[in-house]
Amino acid sequence: FFSSSAAVRSSTPTALAMSILEHNGGSVLAMVGKNCVAVATDTRFGVGGQTVGHDFNKVFRVQDNVFVGFTGLATDIQTVAQLLQFRIKLYNLREQRDMRPQVVGNLVSSMLYQRRFGPYFVEPIVAGLGDDGKPFISAMDLLGAPVFAKDFVVAGTSTEMMYGMCECLWKADLEPDDLFEVAAQCLLSSVDRDAMSGWGAVVHILTPDKVITRRVRARQD
Repeated sequence: FFSSSAAVRSSTPTALAMSILEHNGGSVLAMVGKNCVAVATDTRFGVGGQTVGHDFNKVFRVQDNVFVGFTGLATDIQTVAQLLQFRIKLYNLREQRDMRPQVVGNLVSSMLYQRRFGPYFVEPIVAGLGDDGKPFISAMDLLGAPVFAKDFVVAGTSTEMMYGMCECLWKADLEPDDLFEVAAQCLLSSVDRDAMSGWGAVVHILTPDKVITRRVRARQD
């Protein structure tokens, strides 16, 4: 009896469990240029494999010189974004000055680590320009462990594809227009190969004197 039931169990295919970080899909990347930085994200909002909307915001301008992008569970993205904006505005009121991008990254990391026993299911990316115009980008996991880069960082369900595309197309000291083209192509080529991301994209280019935001069409299938 036991041997036959074990044989039945072993022959039954097992479904692969989806990570909670992949439940709503989404991909974000940040890329460094010459005195500028790009942040690109897709706009899909899904529930598993079902697409519910195509205008979900995953990147937030928390200061004039800093963008923060999130991938992961949609409800936690909105919660952490609102809490982060509250903390930054409180800092601005108390200190009468803006946070440097590195400080914003440390703040996000500490916020996530505070909740390490019941974490927010998000993977943030921080991108900004310092007072000297020097670009800064960082990414972290849901516990707040940061990684710093001088070229690009990626997060989301298209991570493997974005790494490959960014390594092929990124070059040092890209001008803002060239940086937009590279960031957009890296994101679009990656999400086209990922059923959990896509349905449009938004690319923000942050320079010392302005922010350029462009919406990019993508496949919607």
